Amino acid sequence: MGKDLLKRFVDFIGKDTSGRNESKKIIVIIRIMIISYILYFTANMIVCNVVFENPKVLLFYGSFLLLFIALFAMSYSYKTPVTLWSFCFSTIIWVVAIVHSFGWNIGVQHFLMVLLILYFFSGYKKYVHKIVFAVTICALRITLFYLYQDKVSVWKLSGLEESILQVLNTITIFWCISVISFVFSKDSQELEGKLIEYNSQLQQQANTDTLTGLFNRRKAMDYMNDMVEKMSNDKGFCVCICDIDFFKKVNDNYGHDFGDLVLKKIAEIFKEEMQGKNLAVRWGGEEFLLLFPECNGDEAYVVIEQIRRRIKETAMQKDDLSIHVTMTFGLAEYDFFNGLGSTLKEADEKLYIGKEKGRDTIIF
Repeated sequence: MGKDLLKRFVDFIGKDTSGRNESKKIIVIIRIMIISYILYFTANMIVCNVVFENPKVLLFYGSFLLLFIALFAMSYSYKTPVTLWSFCFSTIIWVVAIVHSFGWNIGVQHFLMVLLILYFFSGYKKYVHKIVFAVTICALRITLFYLYQDKVSVWKLSGLEESILQVLNTITIFWCISVISFVFSKDSQELEGKLIEYNSQLQQQANTDTLTGLFNRRKAMDYMNDMVEKMSNDKGFCVCICDIDFFKKVNDNYGHDFGDLVLKKIAEIFKEEMQGKNLAVRWGGEEFLLLFPECNGDEAYVVIEQIRRRIKETAMQKDDLSIHVTMTFGLAEYDFFNGLGSTLKEADEKLYIGKEKGRDTIIF
């Protein structure tokens, strides 16, 4: 029963505006502000009845309570800008009346900051209007300060009474500012999070081969250049360029879909065998690059031989079709004197030597 009533109340507060193309969020925030003010006035009336024992003060707060109840009802019948301006105007009238009646020290003038924050978040663009509103609110606060800072209030309050009202005002102001800030900052943070995630996806797509899921040539070059800049002279790396033997015949005889299947299957083998810091890259077409950081040629050769054997023994299957393919590998250690370009060229040349020697081999 309690949950049902709470849901109905939330749905009632969240009811959309009467106007078209208006932000539901803003009208809901205004309603929350009005409800907060209604509770604030109710608390003040209780304090006035218990502490002040002054029926005139009780009537004074009661009149503003009725005003904001009327504003709440109005929010369901009028467009958002009308409700917003009515809320702002009523708040200004109430702040001026309270300062005039109870003096400057209870801090009710800080409710003007709630209006300023609400108005700045409530409108898309309209920068001139926001500046004018901010200047007006600032001017009003300064005026109230000079008029009422040292002026004797209509209803003289004791130190205890001023403290009680100051606490009520502070709690309500902080609550209102927190609600406005939470709602709008939550949207900004969610949007920022989505942008970060989207940018991350874009970056991943730019660095990844869509068919195999391996890094592409661009990412590999960035990675190797960065590695060259940061490595010390006693820690080199190995590069292996390899491609699928007679891959054109695979495409011609069995179709490009089957050729894509072969590429993806070989990529899966690379991912499984290239553990740790090692990196597998789709270099282009049927060519791949294998990178072995902090590794000498003999160590890299052992891993590549395992890959070569596994590829040769793996059946490439689709429906009733099953074939075996082989790969040729050209392996080179990083050349500290001639640089990365020379090392890649050496690996590529060794690859073609392997093809001339009959393929399905590793040239180191």
